[in-house]
Amino acid sequence: MKTNPKQLFCFGLGFSGQALAKVALEHGWRVGGTVRSAQKASALRSQGIEAHVLDTSADPVLSDEILDALGQSTHILQSVGTAKAGHDPVLPLLHPLAQGLTPTWAGYLSTTVVYGDWQGAMVDETSTTRSTSARGLSRLAAEAAWAGLGWPMHIFRLAGIYGPGRNALETVRSGRARIIDKPEQVFSRIHVQDIASAVFASMNHPTARAVQEDVFNVCDDYSCAPGDVIAHACGLLGQPVPKPVSMDEAGLSAMGRSFYADNKRVSNQKLKDALGWQPAFPTYREGLAAILSSPGFSGSSSPDASGAA
Repeated sequence: MKTNPKQLFCFGLGFSGQALAKVALEHGWRVGGTVRSAQKASALRSQGIEAHVLDTSADPVLSDEILDALGQSTHILQSVGTAKAGHDPVLPLLHPLAQGLTPTWAGYLSTTVVYGDWQGAMVDETSTTRSTSARGLSRLAAEAAWAGLGWPMHIFRLAGIYGPGRNALETVRSGRARIIDKPEQVFSRIHVQDIASAVFASMNHPTARAVQEDVFNVCDDYSCAPGDVIAHACGLLGQPVPKPVSMDEAGLSAMGRSFYADNKRVSNQKLKDALGWQPAFPTYREGLAAILSSPGFSGSSSPDASGAA
């Protein structure tokens, strides 16, 4: 039996999950979720988050504590990606129990990669999902599987995520900044705090029904070339702007190359219209300025984002 009308359980308290957890806690919610190590669980518990260990890479099982927390939760979010497993690692564990759980809201953090290549054109939630990549196809399969649970499922397709510890300023200061020479290439992006505010708005105003999911793009207001962001970060730090190089010269990984296979702009208008949401950081300029002026900015390495979408 649910004892708290505002109780969130998040599979994958990574970069995005922790940002959402912080917002929910600040608004008086009870928050629990999963991480992959006891050390991370202990750190989050000290912040008031009821964290449980679930390593989805090693024959995982849902502990009695997790099952009890799920049974009490009014809101359930899946934030664990498919990249490492090639499929959704949580659903096989949860599926046998799904009919016994009755969340009033459920969410899945997906990615705009599912839209595939649109040669720079704008996509919205009605656009065809053209992805042919393994990453995009696994995400589409996961979206469909979670929608098939019969819960009021809200699917959030996230653009490129950045935020404190994970941004172009860090890349420039570490000496890893590259500008890829690919004319007309554009990306959409989103600050992690804006992900949290968008998902939290949905949690407070569900729009999906038990037999019909609702899909939202979560991105800022400005799509642009990735080199523009690097150049702006260089300017903020007083560093020279790197010369454009080819993907071969940049030494990109297969994952890195996959990002450049798709070229599209993403609309967030539905999110604004349906939930009255507005990004605190409408472009990368506001986002990077806030990071640069924050007390914690030091050019340190990226935090763990194992649960991020």
